[in-house]
Amino acid sequence: MTASAKRRVVVTGMSAITSIGSDWKTFENNLRSGKTGICLLPEWQEVEGLNTALAGPVNDFQRPTHYPRKKIRSMGRVSLMATVATEKALDQSGLLDNELVSGGHMGIAYGSSTGSTDPIRAFGHLLEKRQLSGVNATSYIKMMSHTAPVNIALFFSVRGRIIPTSSACTSGSQAIGMAYEAIANGQQDLMIAGGAEELCITEAAVFDTLFATSVRNDRPDLTPRPFDRDRDGLVIGEGAGTLILEELESAQSRGATILAEVVGFGTNMDGAHVTQPTAETMATAMKLALEDALLPSTAIGYVNAHGTATERGDIAESMATHSVFGSKIPISSLKSYLGHTLGACGAIEAWSSINMMNNDWYAPTVNLEQVDDACAELDYIMGEGRQLKNEYVMSNNFAFGGINTSLIFRRWQ
Repeated sequence: MTASAKRRVVVTGMSAITSIGSDWKTFENNLRSGKTGICLLPEWQEVEGLNTALAGPVNDFQRPTHYPRKKIRSMGRVSLMATVATEKALDQSGLLDNELVSGGHMGIAYGSSTGSTDPIRAFGHLLEKRQLSGVNATSYIKMMSHTAPVNIALFFSVRGRIIPTSSACTSGSQAIGMAYEAIANGQQDLMIAGGAEELCITEAAVFDTLFATSVRNDRPDLTPRPFDRDRDGLVIGEGAGTLILEELESAQSRGATILAEVVGFGTNMDGAHVTQPTAETMATAMKLALEDALLPSTAIGYVNAHGTATERGDIAESMATHSVFGSKIPISSLKSYLGHTLGACGAIEAWSSINMMNNDWYAPTVNLEQVDDACAELDYIMGEGRQLKNEYVMSNNFAFGGINTSLIFRRWQ
């Protein structure tokens, strides 16, 4: 199918659960005031050999009282957050309890780095102690990497295609891109798309063993610091984000409010190293998104960076961005507020990028005081936020394994 023959894809609902607010007004107020969700977890300080004790937990998340226990018995925290974010997004889109959801017209593309990790303890006990206690009929369902999309489908009776994306830090962005492609190419009319992650010390340990975590345990307010000369690593977070994507004519026929249009998606692999990013292929992913959108690089008014606050990641990403856009592109990283939410970050950052575009205000990278000389020259938004009126914004994510993604959103006129 040629680019001109592709169906247009719009966003008609979106929601996120984050450590600094799960509605845009609260989230934006915290961005404007520089408030982050990063805190010290004393229980992590008790773990021998673990250097970091910092995280970005969603402390106020609870199971909604109207959720029947029977419908959530196969859900761990990651699936529950994904389901709540999806319910809110469906409600905003006007599709909650709509027959379009359950009639086969809607599919799901959704991801996380892993499923819930509590059941791993029970399986570990089985392997170590040769005892089955703790393992039950839902243990694997909660733990499996595709637990979030499966549980969303079960909860809302979705009968279309399912695309589970478990690609670490690009799980959410790949899901949105693949959902966009499914609609654009005519396989579905509507898609639930996004990603979620629950906080777990095992994920912090993964980065800690790579010496990639921040260890400013005494000053959680000063870290992480993407692109900053004095950064010392990333901080793990959690959350969920869901976008409802819909074919344009479908949305218009039912009088839906359109929030943005998805116009470009690019994804590729470095094919070089499992943890060390490659600037050249990162740049290629951005160019693929631009080609898909039929846009020149000059059309993009803002880039939402992956911006993890790791040395190699920040430098490679800045070099890649500069090679595509030059030095004048405005850029910032929301991980400075939330920490790295892994499988959720692509979806949360897409939600944020669309909201910032629609409100003509873009958050700075908090804690960015002096850009690392090794990073490429870009228009880093720092200190105060930026008033900008843009028609197009780009959101980029890069993951373990060398997986690169780039999404382009257009303001709906």
